[in-house]
Amino acid sequence: QVQLVDSGGGLVQAGDSLRLSCAASGRTFINYAMAWFRQAPGKEREFVASINWSGGEKYYADSVKGRFTISRDNAKITLYLSMNSLKPEDTAVYYCAGARAPSSDGDFRSYTYWGRGTQVTVSS
Repeated sequence: QVQLVDSGGGLVQAGDSLRLSCAASGRTFINYAMAWFRQAPGKEREFVASINWSGGEKYYADSVKGRFTISRDNAKITLYLSMNSLKPEDTAVYYCAGARAPSSDGDFRSYTYWGRGTQVTVSS
């Protein structure tokens, strides 16, 4: 069964850093584009960052550009999101997602597989 397990969230203060992880089951994921999305209470799901199958193409939402870094380790079949200079507005549940294609865009409808989410709370 295909599965994504995201982890690494927590409660931090503004300016702190966190690294989220997403462990995928099955080596098929090394051929897939992956992404991170987030959803804050009362808001729609929002694209954060995406990465193609090889890690050579990365895209970021303007709101996180320069502060967040998406990466992947295909040997470990794991996706990461390093978050620096966190702000209270980054507070949300963060979801990793996998698309059944080597590259993809920021539209959540392009992604087939989803983790259950990990909560990130940034206090001011």
